[in-house]
Amino acid sequence: MAAQSSTSSRSRSSSHGRPLLCSHGERPVLQTSGTKENPGCKLWGCVYFEVQQGCNFFRWEDPETEVEYSKIARIKRKVSSLKSRTKAAEWKLKEYVVVVVGKLG
Repeated sequence: MAAQSSTSSRSRSSSHGRPLLCSHGERPVLQTSGTKENPGCKLWGCVYFEVQQGCNFFRWEDPETEVEYSKIARIKRKVSSLKSRTKAAEWKLKEYVVVVVGKLG
């Protein structure tokens, strides 16, 4: 990988809930690719890139995936909320039917 600029951004947790770590045990930093193949693309890279040998860690940052994960999480929360509201409404309806039948009976 050719010249890359580094920013001070730190990696967030991966989709599995564990933080990203390079082989040095450090959290990678967000960098910008300067290669001809991927100019301007964002990636998570080892904090020691081009300083120490032995770690070539990198992972492409995929904002579309992060957006999709957040959309999925929001939809799951909404579905869960709707399920509990539906159960509560069903119980109220059952109670109402019991009261009405009791008064008629």
